[in-house]
Amino acid sequence: MKLKHLSLGILLLVLALALAACAGPAGPQGPAGPAGPEGPPGPEGPAGPAGPPGEAGAAAEMAELTCVECHNDTTLISGKRAAWSVSGHGSGEAFLRGTSATCAGCHSGGAFSARIAEGLNPDELEAGDPSPSRQDCRTCHQIHTTYTAEDFALETTDPVAFFAVEGATYDGGLGNLCVNCHQPRRVFPEAVDGMITDITEHWGTHHGPQSSMLLGIGGAGAEGQPGIHYSAVEDTCVGCHMGEGRTHTFAPNVATCQACHTDAENFDINGVQTEIQAELDRLGEALVAAGVLSENTLEGHPTVTEAPEGVATALYNWLYIHHEDRSLGVHNPPFTRALLEAAFAALEQ
Repeated sequence: MKLKHLSLGILLLVLALALAACAGPAGPQGPAGPAGPEGPPGPEGPAGPAGPPGEAGAAAEMAELTCVECHNDTTLISGKRAAWSVSGHGSGEAFLRGTSATCAGCHSGGAFSARIAEGLNPDELEAGDPSPSRQDCRTCHQIHTTYTAEDFALETTDPVAFFAVEGATYDGGLGNLCVNCHQPRRVFPEAVDGMITDITEHWGTHHGPQSSMLLGIGGAGAEGQPGIHYSAVEDTCVGCHMGEGRTHTFAPNVATCQACHTDAENFDINGVQTEIQAELDRLGEALVAAGVLSENTLEGHPTVTEAPEGVATALYNWLYIHHEDRSLGVHNPPFTRALLEAAFAALEQ
């Protein structure tokens, strides 16, 4: 019996080997079977990179990297504010005139910024500022626009086309910002039958004609040329009135003058201011005698509503030099002299 079983096993083995030897190539792989049950979770992987900061994180990062450029433990801002506070822009009551439509564009800092943004002249404002402000940091600078040091950029430095003096343009670098206000509001009118009418106590070029004085224009009976302080001083108004340190009192410093006038001890360089003051005093006396100017010439107010053209010419130039420009010739000595000469000549007509 055992021999019979052994023989059968050997026969089956031989048969299996024969079948294997005769098998063909493997067929194509069949379709995947259904997924088995989910296995247990693997170990936790390493932490990925940090994502972008959320709103609170972005604000904190901006404050750290930009705001501190200005808001820090230096006197960068406080020092300039202290100087500004004693300047004409930072003190006094002139800003209160900003409630008037005809005054707001220059007298109110907020209205000035809005006017510049809209590209308007002061005479084009239709309403005053109900909450006028002084000409402060925000008037001249783009404060809290980018929240970086770029906020110290000026509102505008574009050349300024005068709105009262036809065809005149002021292009004096950073000083262009100032000239948006510091320019004449009117020019000398034409006479009718030899008379100038509509003279008021505020008659004349109106406040701030320093730019026209620098250019040698805007007077009565005289023509001039741009002065050296327009053509040779970098950034014109800013160059002289703020200096390299950008002093925010806006008062010129003799040390700044000494860069060109090395021996200057005051602003009366070569006696120009002494000379002009003497001529202004003489002209003022003549105008008082003519009955067109108050004896208190410091007030600078005409006492008439009309005058002969010659007398009005002299009065207009006196107001331009003494009451409005106020540099006593510094801004443009040759043109200032020409205006005075024209005034005296006009009185003799």
